[in-house]
Amino acid sequence: MSSDLLQSIFSNVWVMFLVVLLFGGSIFVHELGHFLAARRRGAHVERFSIGFGPAIWSWHGRDGVEYRISWIPLGGYVLLPQLADLGAIEGESKTSADALPPVNYATKMIVFVAGATFNILFAFALACIVWYIGQPVATGFSSTTVAEIMPTIKTADKQEVVSPAVKAGLKPGDVILAVDGAPVQTFNDIVEHLALSSGWSDGQRQTVFTVRREGRQVDLPIQPVISGNEKVRMVGFTTVAKLVIGRIAPGTPAAQSGLQLDDRIVAIDQKPVLTLTQLVDALRAPGDKPLELSILRGGEARTLSMSRPKDGGEVGIVALKTDFVYTHPSPFAQVGDCVVKTFRTLWALVNPRSDIGISHLSGPIGIISNFVDVSRAGLPFALWFTILVNVNLAILNLLPIPVLDGGQMLFATIARLRGRALPTNFVMATQSVFFVLIFAMIGYISFFVDIPRIVRDSKAERAAEAPAKPAPESAPAPTPAPAPAK
Repeated sequence: MSSDLLQSIFSNVWVMFLVVLLFGGSIFVHELGHFLAARRRGAHVERFSIGFGPAIWSWHGRDGVEYRISWIPLGGYVLLPQLADLGAIEGESKTSADALPPVNYATKMIVFVAGATFNILFAFALACIVWYIGQPVATGFSSTTVAEIMPTIKTADKQEVVSPAVKAGLKPGDVILAVDGAPVQTFNDIVEHLALSSGWSDGQRQTVFTVRREGRQVDLPIQPVISGNEKVRMVGFTTVAKLVIGRIAPGTPAAQSGLQLDDRIVAIDQKPVLTLTQLVDALRAPGDKPLELSILRGGEARTLSMSRPKDGGEVGIVALKTDFVYTHPSPFAQVGDCVVKTFRTLWALVNPRSDIGISHLSGPIGIISNFVDVSRAGLPFALWFTILVNVNLAILNLLPIPVLDGGQMLFATIARLRGRALPTNFVMATQSVFFVLIFAMIGYISFFVDIPRIVRDSKAERAAEAPAKPAPESAPAPTPAPAPAK
């Protein structure tokens, strides 16, 4: 068995281990919060389940609790007959709630909020690890300095129009400081704020970029267009990136020139190369003379001569890899940033002036796919994504929607204010309706959003790996909040 095959097997096993540990762990931690709080407050716990539906595996502990793993991996639950009647979702309880002593309002609120609390604590613990080992940020995403303005941009309906960046007068060298008044520090920040923006002016979408230009601060109103496969607001520009050699095909002009892995290309024929597009154009430029490559190798400047490919042949730069800088944001900053991202996404979902809708969410399939992608990128990326998912789970589960923890807290609060319990039939009917609605939404997102997105991204990756054009290995972009699941 070859070493490459062994390495591939080990890599895939490691990725699957991280997905099960971090994704499954996020669900487990949430339910563990409910379980421990219920036990601490003296509530009767009948079942602790990861997943819904029939059991794959179950075990009855000495404490009388049934522990199980169920077939439908869309969350989990702790069966608490004294607190909530969710028999249609969690299965009927063997113990009648009437035969158990009632629990007070404080116990209900503590138990219901404990799941979200444990998700936040778990996110904070992971953030401490990231704080220590560092959070890698790809240099192609760490800059807010404009490198290139696209003359045109294709709208979501494939029409080519003058790019909003050109119309607004955005220039190479501009440093973007804020989007709609919100400070930005990375390219991802710009993309996220732009996609979630909801500004309009005179019947057209509008976003205001605050830029630093020649020592002055300028506000540029830009009218973005809906573009790309995800159909979000775009304006048509790229920021400065480091172009580092990731893979070279043997026997090609790139290999014969003496280029090596980790060489950084900074200029071709004495013209600065700041973006992937500029690199491709420079390598493919017609001419008879060899190309003069200005590179950095180990921090030392060098110049190499590379013959031009003949008759449309391969250059030989098969892939670029992203250079990383490591930042060490505090755990509070990391968790706080995820909280802001989640609320910003939720606001964009309900804001009629926004262009964000249900098609921009991710369900369980999409989340697992993202877990696989970030786990392949490395442990720090996997930890960062897990922090985001746990904050998402905490906030979404506290929304006042029946079936979710926040809905149970709402029912308990209304019952306390009115001085008596809500009618059982009303509670069961409401929860059943919202259960169907939520799982219908999750099903729609999974099969009509997640799967087409995965297929589309897979085709894009294969196209990017074509030898005619170097493919950058980029850092994962932030994912919108997942569809809520209990």
